Order: sequence, then structure tokens, then C-alpha cells
Amino acid sequence: MTGARSRLLAWSAILAGLVSGCTPAVSVDEAATVAPATSSTAAAVGTGATPSPPAAPSPSPSALPAQTPAPTPPPAPQPFAVNLYQEGDFVPQYTFDWCVAASIQMAHNLLDATGTATWSDPAQQGDLWQRARARSSDSFNGANPYGWAEVLAQSGMGPYGLVSVADYGSALRTAARALTDTGRPVGLVMWSGRHAWVMSGFESIGDPRQFEDYSITGIHVLDPLYPYGSEQWGPSPPPNSLLSPGQLATQFVVREPRRWSSNLPAGYLLVLPLGGG
Repeated sequence: MTGARSRLLAWSAILAGLVSGCTPAVSVDEAATVAPATSSTAAAVGTGATPSPPAAPSPSPSALPAQTPAPTPPPAPQPFAVNLYQEGDFVPQYTFDWCVAASIQMAHNLLDATGTATWSDPAQQGDLWQRARARSSDSFNGANPYGWAEVLAQSGMGPYGLVSVADYGSALRTAARALTDTGRPVGLVMWSGRHAWVMSGFESIGDPRQFEDYSITGIHVLDPLYPYGSEQWGPSPPPNSLLSPGQLATQFVVREPRRWSSNLPAGYLLVLPLGGG
């Protein structure tokens, strides 16, 4: 009995301890008055403290500002060439006076892409000279560039006009631009107003329609006096020769103001195709 009683007392003590460990530290009534736990943010509001702003969200890739592409540099002028000449377009002048008439025949041939209606007849050349002469006011009683331009237009080759350009380089660029725009040849008044050549094409650095600073590197010419030339001005270049600006300048010079009557200022004379075609 004594041992059993001792074990009973021991178990009672252990049980009391267990019951004591499970009892809340406050009474039920006291527990009802305890404030619930709050977050640190709520506590900061309650105490009047200023909350830290929320972190900004990282921008998505689509929201990033687009980068401006680097500007594309303008294209550089490239070699450019036009030449209306085809074999058979050249016509010689049949007398030493008929250079304007022969130049009119060659202009027609340059525009006849088929080559089936070539103008080369001597009788026709004489008739063209008479027509140009009748439309010219010339103290030397010949055909001058005014008559040349009029007969070109009246022969169905489009409007032409006579222009004087004071600067040599500007004259070449003016001729090249007109030839490119119209597809028609240019008349060059040579030897200070004494002779006629035809400019059938040219080569340049840059297309005249795209660049203001294009430069002429070569000029295709037809001299109806070939193969004779002049003791004063030099030999006639073969048909379709490509002359450098320096070579052309030996015979393409400023018109002598007193050579024939004209109200144009002294300069490099061009029988220039007008209009766009």
C-alpha cells in the first residue's frame, strides 16, 4: 500500500503539472480585451509616422523608350553618262558654209532611235541652210544660231532656244542638264560664233537631276567639218569623240560680241532644248 500510494502521489503531481502548462496566462474575460496583433505598416499609421513609398515597378521591355536610329548619310555622287549617238548619225557639211544645216541633220538622226529615217542628203542640207539663213539676222549673210534654233523646232524636234552663259563650267552643266531632262542634243556655238557642233552626250560624276554639285568629266561631240578642222582652232575630233572639258575649251570659247547682231550678253552660246521632252 505504501508503494502504491507513493506512485499515486507521483502521478498526481505530474498530472497537476500538465494541467498547469495548458492553462492560459490570463482569464477569458481578460483575453477578450487584448488588441489583435497589427502589422508594422498599420502601427506606423497609428503612430502618425510617414510610410515609405512603395518601390517603383521595373519597366517592362516594351515600356522602354525607343532609341532614335542614326541618320542615313546622303548618297555620294556616282559616275553617270548619257549618249544619244548611234553609228550612222554623223553627217558632214557639204560646203564650208553649211555647218548649221549639217548640225540640224545630225540632231534629227540622234533623235531617230530606229535609224530608218536618216537625214544626210546634200540637197536637203542645202534647203535646211536656206531656211536657217532666212531666219537669221547676220551681217555675214549666213545662218546664225537663231535660225538654227528655229529650224530645229519647225522640223519637229521640239522647242529650242539660244542662251548665253557667262561661266564655262556653268555652260557645260546647263547643257548636260538640258540634254538629260529632254533627251535631245544640244547645239554648241564654236569658234567665237563662227562654227556649229552638236553635243550628243556627256559623262559626269553625279546625275544632274539628283545633285547640284555634279561635275562634267567628258563631252561627246560631232563636228560636221570633220576631218578638215581649222588652222586657227585646231583639228576636228572624230565623230562621237569624248573630249575632256579642257580639250573642248580650246574651241568652245566666248562668242565675239561683234560677230553677228544679238541682244545676248557675251558668253558661251548654247542652242538649248527646252521643256521636258
